[in-house]
Amino acid sequence: MAIMITDECINCGACEPECPNNAIYEGGVEWRFADGTTLAGMVTGANSGLEVDADHENEPVDMDVYYIVTDKCTECVGFHDEPQCAAVCPVDCCVDDPDYREEETALLEKKEQLHL
Repeated sequence: MAIMITDECINCGACEPECPNNAIYEGGVEWRFADGTTLAGMVTGANSGLEVDADHENEPVDMDVYYIVTDKCTECVGFHDEPQCAAVCPVDCCVDDPDYREEETALLEKKEQLHL
């Protein structure tokens, strides 16, 4: 499953630099598939099915607190033993997203897609 940031987020920003996929953005900031990945050209989101150019600026997922783009979140599988956002969060607001369940093999495939 992907990780999500709850409304308890205090906007400290500790999670953002820890993400190896650049899947975490400050509230209100537009995001791109190309940010922090090797993706280029047309891409399809693994979770959302969103089909856009990798450099297209997408609407923020949240306007008020940091958020995680589920199409880019691999729970740090293939990089670390645990999700780094959750490891560094001082208020424990980086939690499993019950709406996005993925097996480790799917997370590894997503990692390979993001980082050719």
